[in-house]
Amino acid sequence: MEKLYENSETGCCPRFVPGPWDKKEVTFKDKLFIKDHVVSFLHIPLNFGKVMVRNMERISKAQALAPEPMVLSDENSLWGADVYIAVSKDVPGAEMVKLSGTFLSCVFEGPFKNIRQWINQMTDYVREKGNAMKKLYFFYTTCPKCAKYYGKNYVVLLAQV
Repeated sequence: MEKLYENSETGCCPRFVPGPWDKKEVTFKDKLFIKDHVVSFLHIPLNFGKVMVRNMERISKAQALAPEPMVLSDENSLWGADVYIAVSKDVPGAEMVKLSGTFLSCVFEGPFKNIRQWINQMTDYVREKGNAMKKLYFFYTTCPKCAKYYGKNYVVLLAQV
């Protein structure tokens, strides 16, 4: 298998460096993403892998791999989530969206069972900064196989303010 990213030890996801994302303000201006949907049961994704494979094939075919990987999830329902995959250009056959806005970001590490705690900490952080959260995205920094390889499961919470 050809490496997706040159700086990847696994041939898949590069090692995530949390410093640039932890307790930072991030601005997106027309950041380009593929938007897709994952079916879930009580926020547990049922077809995430299938959705990612389908979209990564499209991205690869279009030679639209983003310079830095970013997969965002909008957990907008108990039964599904919108997934946003950063790309470098339009991808034929995919729903394209541009995200703009200012976001506060915090990095968390550990099992997904801690997500409620992470959301509470993120909500407190946004409040401490004098902001109101408009929307919350989850930035999954690596796939499960790469997280296991690297020994860390980093998730960045991005609060649009």
